[in-house]
Amino acid sequence: MTYRDYAAFARMSPEEIARDCEVQVFRASGPGGQGVNTTDSAVRMRHVPTGIVVVSREQRSQLQNRERCVEKILEVCRRRGRPPRPRKRTRVPAGQKRLRLKDKRARAQVKQLRRRVEGE
Repeated sequence: MTYRDYAAFARMSPEEIARDCEVQVFRASGPGGQGVNTTDSAVRMRHVPTGIVVVSREQRSQLQNRERCVEKILEVCRRRGRPPRPRKRTRVPAGQKRLRLKDKRARAQVKQLRRRVEGE
């Protein structure tokens, strides 16, 4: 998918996003005691067209967690929907090129002086 596809999803309303999602509810782990152990309040939502998967278990209410999941999906779409920054072409200055070539010639001279002398 390109950033344009994600931008199109970011412009959709939360209700439209929710229609395109598969929802799973489960029991949230962690602290919370008996309330956590008995209710399926955590929500995992997968936005089918984009494949984005988000989880929300912050609230006690399943409905609030569903709404938070949709918000998270929209946030991801907004982030991915930004166009990439244009690349700035850079150029090596002429003085820098001259220095590189000068150093290269000096290195070649050093190596040549290390060679064995002919006729010895």
